Amino acid sequence: MSGAATKAGRTLAMGQDEAAGGGRQSVEAPFGRALARLGQSRPDIVGLTADLGKYTDILPFRDAFPDRFFNVGMAEQNLVAVAAGLARTGKVPFATTYGVFATRRAYDFVAIALAHSNLDVKIVAGLPGLTTGYGGTHQAIEDLALMRMIPGLTIIDPCDATEIEAATEAIAAHRGPVYMRLLRGSVPVVFDAGYRFEIGKARQLRDGSDVGIISTGFMTERALDAADALSKQGISAGVLHVPTIKPFDAEAVAAFAAGVSRIVTAENHVIVGGLASLVVETLFDAGIAKKLTRIGLPDRYIECGAVPTLQAKYGLTTEAVIAAIIALVRTTA
Repeated sequence: MSGAATKAGRTLAMGQDEAAGGGRQSVEAPFGRALARLGQSRPDIVGLTADLGKYTDILPFRDAFPDRFFNVGMAEQNLVAVAAGLARTGKVPFATTYGVFATRRAYDFVAIALAHSNLDVKIVAGLPGLTTGYGGTHQAIEDLALMRMIPGLTIIDPCDATEIEAATEAIAAHRGPVYMRLLRGSVPVVFDAGYRFEIGKARQLRDGSDVGIISTGFMTERALDAADALSKQGISAGVLHVPTIKPFDAEAVAAFAAGVSRIVTAENHVIVGGLASLVVETLFDAGIAKKLTRIGLPDRYIECGAVPTLQAKYGLTTEAVIAAIIALVRTTA
C-alpha cells in the first residue's frame, strides 16, 4: 500500500463517513494516488471530471499532470462524450463524477457512446449507495442494477483502500469501458498489501459452514467483522467477497454456496437488481436451493441525515449483519 496511512477519519467532502473503518488504519485518496502513479508510466492516461475533482479524489492526478486533466463543468453527458472522443484518439480517459450523475443523467451516453463502441473509458463514481446524507439526489442506491444492464460494461465495487488502488491499476490495463464505484477521502484498509484483485474474480476470505456471507463493496468489511463476532457465539460464517459485479463470478458463488447451510448477501445497494439478484440467478441456474437472506437497502428513496444514523437505520452495519445472521440461524436450526 502506497501513500501514508492515517487513522480512520472523515471524508474530504460533505463531512460524512463513507466507511466505518472499525478503528482500522486508512489511506487518503487511494484512487487519486494510484492514478497519479499510473500517469508516470502511462502518458495515454488522461483525467476528466464534471466539476467534482475535489470530491472524487482525482486532484493528485491533476496536480501531477495538469495538461492531461480536463474539467468539463456540471455536464455529465458532455463528460462521457468528451471521454469517448479522447478514447477514439488513443487516450485512456478516467472520468469522475458522482454515481447518480454518471448513471441517471448520462445513461444513454454510457450505453451508446462508450459500451456500444467498446471504448476504453473508465468511469469512477463517487457516493455509492448510502455514503452521503444528501438524500435521493446524491445517493447512488440503484447504480449497479442500472449499469449491469449495459452490454460489455465492466462493473467494480471495491471494498477498501487496498482494493481501490489495485482495481485502478487493473482497469487501466483492461481494454474496454468500466464503471467503478469510489470510496473517497480517508478510506479504511481492510486487506493487506498482498491481496490480489483480478477483474471478474471473487475471493473467499474466510471459511465457514453454518452460513456463507456473499458481499461486495464496503459491506465486505462489515461481513468480516460480523464473522469474527459470530465465531465467539459458536456460529461458523464464511465470507466470499465479490468485487466485480460484471462479469460476475458465478462459478465461485455456486461453489461457495454449495458448501454452507445458509446464505446471506450484503450490499450497499438496493436488494433488487444488484448483488442479491445476481446470487439468486446464479443459484437458480446451478440448481442450488438454500435459505437466503438479503441485506441491503429497501426499494425506496432514502432521506437526508447523518450517514452513521442512516446506515444503522437501514441495516448497513456490522451489528445489523450479526443480528440478521443470528435470526437466520435460529429460524432454520
